[in-house]
Amino acid sequence: MAPTQFASVGLSLASAASWGVGDFSGGIAAKRTSVFGLVVAAHSTGFLLVLALALLKHEAIPDRHSLLWAIAGGLLGSIGLAAFYRALAVGKMGINAPVAAVITAALPVAIGILLQGRPGKLQLLGFVIAIIGIVFVSKPESLHERPVGIGLAVIAGLGFGGFLTCMKLASASAVLWPLCTARLASALLMCVFCLFTRESCLPPARLLPLAALTGILDTLGNGFFMMATQVGRLDVAAVLSSLYPVVTVILARSILKERMNRIQTAGMWVVLVAIPFIAA
Repeated sequence: MAPTQFASVGLSLASAASWGVGDFSGGIAAKRTSVFGLVVAAHSTGFLLVLALALLKHEAIPDRHSLLWAIAGGLLGSIGLAAFYRALAVGKMGINAPVAAVITAALPVAIGILLQGRPGKLQLLGFVIAIIGIVFVSKPESLHERPVGIGLAVIAGLGFGGFLTCMKLASASAVLWPLCTARLASALLMCVFCLFTRESCLPPARLLPLAALTGILDTLGNGFFMMATQVGRLDVAAVLSSLYPVVTVILARSILKERMNRIQTAGMWVVLVAIPFIAA
């Protein structure tokens, strides 16, 4: 494996680890407060962290084109994150996280199809496996129900996939300033949602440390991902970083003692198996 490829894989997996732990902590916090206020607190923390790093590093401010892509990514990412936290809060993390991850990984690949042509046979196989896995994972507890939060998980995946694609386009010459711009745009959008819904723009004081931890981990994951795309391919970085549900599921099972039926458990693993195929 070439050094740059090795670096891209390592950064992508570091991104997955950061996102996985951050999503678990965010899902816990979302059970106790508004998701909009939670995202405001988390992304404000991330904004301050990245702003400080950008100033300390003296990173050059990128051109307007890159910053516009960063703003678009921040808006899509905030909507996706709010939907994701809500999905984790109302449903099972072990179901909704893998569904969001497959869509997150597939969207950059789908955009690549439009720009670069048809994918290879293994990628097509990955899409088929992913669809089968989602069907299994979405199996209701009874014939008249479906898992709670699946629709929100789909919205989250679309938002995350759009975020990853936009941030790849924004990070051609810089990492910190585009990420800082995205975090500011995200926090401002969630503030607007809070005003319209008449909810508090911040979670209760007792949850602020958890929200701050979530924001730091989420921002670190984004930074690792953007660096991975600078030294490697977008589709590979997007798919490997989308392995974050493995961490979330392990934490949910070990700490929250979540349980799923056999078909849903099989579907979860099928969904995770599909992700590497999509990057082939």
